[in-house]
Amino acid sequence: MTTVLVVEDTLSELKLISNYLQESGYNVIVATDANEALNKAVNHKPDAVVTDVVMPGMSGFELCRKLKKHPATEQMPIIICSSKTEEIDRFWGIKQGASVYITKPFTKEQLAHAVKSVVA
Repeated sequence: MTTVLVVEDTLSELKLISNYLQESGYNVIVATDANEALNKAVNHKPDAVVTDVVMPGMSGFELCRKLKKHPATEQMPIIICSSKTEEIDRFWGIKQGASVYITKPFTKEQLAHAVKSVVA
């Protein structure tokens, strides 16, 4: 079964994303900040990461950079799921190593399609 690490500091969003992915047939690991996500990504080696951008401490952009620099996670696909909707945000997210950038609000189908596109 495909495993997805979800990184989101807002608990309601974390629950929504996790439920959408579980309903779509994915195993889900959760982290509420980027440091926790780094540890879980290295230790659990999920098939993909779905991360928010705006989080306390380390942003999702910085998390992307760190994942892409670490030998254990450099090939891991990253999906940014953010409320930052400007074109520059999307550009910057892809430049930091994200494979896909989707914006909130999103549908279950949009999220499932984004994950499927990077793990298929």
